[in-house]
Amino acid sequence: MPRKKEIIAQVKLLIPSGKANPAPPVGPALGPHGINIMEFCKQFNAQTKNMADTLFPVVLNVYNDRSFTFALKTPPASELIKKALGIVKGSSVPNKDKVGVLTNAQIEEIAKTKLPDLNTDSIESAINIITGTAKSMGVET
Repeated sequence: MPRKKEIIAQVKLLIPSGKANPAPPVGPALGPHGINIMEFCKQFNAQTKNMADTLFPVVLNVYNDRSFTFALKTPPASELIKKALGIVKGSSVPNKDKVGVLTNAQIEEIAKTKLPDLNTDSIESAINIITGTAKSMGVET
């Protein structure tokens, strides 16, 4: 009877789409677990090559036979907000300096994108979460 694969480690990374390589942060995070770093990079890059410069959170499960599986999460809300506004970064003083204005339609679109990874099933709650993130970045809603 074959033995069941057992998860020995779970690694979380934040990698730009299509740009995984053995250099930091990928190599040093995966190396100690003995998995094939180049194989992970090839699989990740193949899945994200059409996603245009977006950061992706990745949850990688490492098994006792040194195989692995990984799941892509939705990009961070702050990345989606920056992309929607076309800005490089949020405000360093969000309560004074504003960097842009998000429309209700943009907020709803970002909330729908993030909904699978948020701890809510309600679109209204997701909109509130995205609005809070935007305000903390100095974005008016």
